[in-house]
Parts: sequence; structure tokens; C-alpha cells
Amino acid sequence: MDARARELARIIWDHLVLSGPLSQADVILALGCHDTRVAAHAARLWHEGWAPLVIVSGGRGKITSGWDETEARVFGRVVREHGVPEGALLLEETATNTGENITASRRLLEERGIAVERGILAAKPYMTRRALATAQRQWPGVGWSASAPELGFEAFGADERQFIELMVGDLQRMVVYAERGHQVPAPVPAAAWAAFEELARLGYDGHVIGRPVPPAGS
Repeated sequence: MDARARELARIIWDHLVLSGPLSQADVILALGCHDTRVAAHAARLWHEGWAPLVIVSGGRGKITSGWDETEARVFGRVVREHGVPEGALLLEETATNTGENITASRRLLEERGIAVERGILAAKPYMTRRALATAQRQWPGVGWSASAPELGFEAFGADERQFIELMVGDLQRMVVYAERGHQVPAPVPAAAWAAFEELARLGYDGHVIGRPVPPAGS
């Protein structure tokens, strides 16, 4: 892997990854994806007593379209294997993107009469910032926090190109989706945006939406 690409990717990683204190919540919402370490992390949060309920959300997305099962079914199996009982687990199997993870989970919980005042989003480390901004727009009125497996940048070396392309796409979505009203605005530092632009020019554009646009106010 090109050393310059890794250097730029690290800049984006440092912006996208959120870490902060958690508070007691009503639900842990695990955002479905191709990385089952997120499901294991959601189970750990449950065992630590952060919330009494885990909901795993995901149909099939851009990476998991070829899976035989929905992301929610795969995640649900991992959560059970990590000791979360059936009565503390809900599966939401329709969502195909982050916004739908939030809205479909909200609908499912409301149908079951489960009130949510505080929630924890379990996501990949580099999805935490965007997940939080999305939840704050798609399910306002809930006090959201985000949590991820304790994995550093180097833990994602198995498929570095895919990893970098996903981060490039997520960084762009922080701007584009805020402009489209899908998530709350979250300023992108100039250095992170410059890293996005250079990586896109270097060909790491597999998940870029259309033509890159400059972040508002930059």
C-alpha cells in the first residue's frame, strides 16, 4: 500500500473516530456492516450494563449485498454467541444505510412500545462521528452517544484499499449528507478535506458520491 495513501487515510481516521464517555441508556443500537467486531462490541456494552436492550439493524448494504443472510441475522448470531439472551435482543432486517438503521430501528421500537430517551450507537471506529450526526438528525430528542470496538488504525490492514475507500466515502458524506438534510452539520477540518481530495485523485474513490464538493464554510 502506498505510504502517502496511508498517511492521508490516517488524517481522515483521526477526524472520523470519536471517543468519549458513555452514560446509562435505554438501548444499544448496533449498526450493521461487514465487520462483526461491532456486534461483539455491542454485546460487551450490554454485559457492562450500559443498556438493557440490544437492537441490531441491517439488511444488505454496499459491502454485504452478497451475503446469504441479512446483516442483522449475522450480527444477532454474534451477539448471542457473546452471551446476550434472546429477551434482550431485537433484529431489524430492512435497513440498507445508516439513516435507515436509525429510522427503521426507531419504528420497530415504537411499534413495541419501547420508549428511548438515551441510546448508544455501536459502530466501526471510523463510522462513529457520522453515525452520531445521522442519529441526531433522524431521531432527535434522544440523547445519543457513539461507541466502537477498541481497534486502532492498524487493525484494518487486511483489506487496506477497501478500508481507505470506505473512509474517503464517509468523510465526503459528512458534508454531502448534511447539505441534503440527512444528518446534522458537522464541520470537516481543512486538513481532513484536503486528504479526502488527494485520496480521491489517487483513485481511492470507490465510495465517493458523484463529484467532490467543498465543505460549507471551509
